Amino acid sequence: MTHPPSGGSQTLRAPDPKPVTASTPSSDPAQAAAPARPRAARAERLRAAATTEPGRLRIIGAVLALLVVAFGAVTTLEISQRAAAADDVVGRSQPLSADAADVYRYLADADTTAASGFLAGAQEPEDVQARYREDIEKAARLLVEASAGTDADSAAGHEIATLNELLPVYTGLIERARANNRQGLPLGGAYLRYANQKMAGEMLPAAERLYAVETGRLEADSADARRWPFLSVGAGVVVLGALVWMQRRTYRRTNRVLNHGLLAATAAASVAVLWLAVGHTVARTELRSAMEHGQASLDVLNDARISSLKARANENLTLVARGAVLTPDGTADQYEADYAAGMTTLKDRLDKAGRLADDTSGRKPVAEAVEGASQWQARHREARATDDRGDYDGALSRIIGTEESTGQSFQQVDTALKEALAHEQGEFTSAAQDGRGALRGLPTGAAVLAVLGAAAVIVGVNRRLSEYR
Repeated sequence: MTHPPSGGSQTLRAPDPKPVTASTPSSDPAQAAAPARPRAARAERLRAAATTEPGRLRIIGAVLALLVVAFGAVTTLEISQRAAAADDVVGRSQPLSADAADVYRYLADADTTAASGFLAGAQEPEDVQARYREDIEKAARLLVEASAGTDADSAAGHEIATLNELLPVYTGLIERARANNRQGLPLGGAYLRYANQKMAGEMLPAAERLYAVETGRLEADSADARRWPFLSVGAGVVVLGALVWMQRRTYRRTNRVLNHGLLAATAAASVAVLWLAVGHTVARTELRSAMEHGQASLDVLNDARISSLKARANENLTLVARGAVLTPDGTADQYEADYAAGMTTLKDRLDKAGRLADDTSGRKPVAEAVEGASQWQARHREARATDDRGDYDGALSRIIGTEESTGQSFQQVDTALKEALAHEQGEFTSAAQDGRGALRGLPTGAAVLAVLGAAAVIVGVNRRLSEYR
């Protein structure tokens, strides 16, 4: 039996592993060139596509189809924006402008009516009271409707808030004036004058600013609707030029006069461009007519009607105050001076309205207002002369009486201006709706024509490609 040698135990060692080395790329040229072969093949196919006629036809057809689709997309986008602005003109900004003018007029008429009722004495006529209440209620309703659709932080919102705050203050002053007047107390006249100062100095300026804001919005919307769609027109010209070039190229290479697909694409693009040009031109013309004739006349006539209402209120207050309020230099009655200024403005606005009126229906009521204003001034001079002679009752009869009074002349002016405003409002609405109608259907039509045109291009090019198979 053999024993291991003494002096220590024997340790068995595993053989040293061979060092592991990183793999290295094969040096085989065939393997190195393998990934490059698909790229080279693709490049070769692209070169073939670009240098052979079928390949060029495919590229040109794709580019033409994309151009036609891009033309349709740009036209749809631009005309949709113009149509939306035209919708705003008809359905939002012009009605808001008209409502703002009505607020102005209702407030001025309420002030005028309150002064007329005060002059009638302790027993204010029921029809005068009813007109005053109606004016206040309509103004309040319009302010509520306007505030519901207006941002409170906007310029219009601030003016609406001001009017909503001042309106109950004004009506409270009027009620105090009436209560004192029924008791025969002179304090009633002071309350009436204070209410008039509140109206003329704060409320009417706020209403005028509101009207200016809303009219400015109307002008901006109308300008947006009338802007030329330069991108759409430019894209249409490019598409037509490219299609004509393609047909000419086809003719020169095949001696064939017509390619039905390309001809159909050209027809579709031509219809779209023609529709775009004519439709927008008509819309632009009608919307400009609405602004230059209808809205311009409305602005002037609203100014005239407000001036007449202010003049009437000041005429009444001249008898109420009896010289208690003088001009700053102390030489004349303030209300009489304000009446004269109001009548001067009225005559100026009526002259301008007559020049703007472009038909008999528009000129007739303006002429009646001019006649009534002249008669009003003549009767006012007689009333002042009567009052200056100390005949207060005679002067009062000439101001608020039922026969040959300034009140009757004022009513003639107011009725004529109301008729003129209704006519011009109709003219504006008709022209603006015609302008909006000229754009209706154009965005959808342009998109449909673009799709048909692109399909026709593909059909026409495929017809040529079939000749190479």
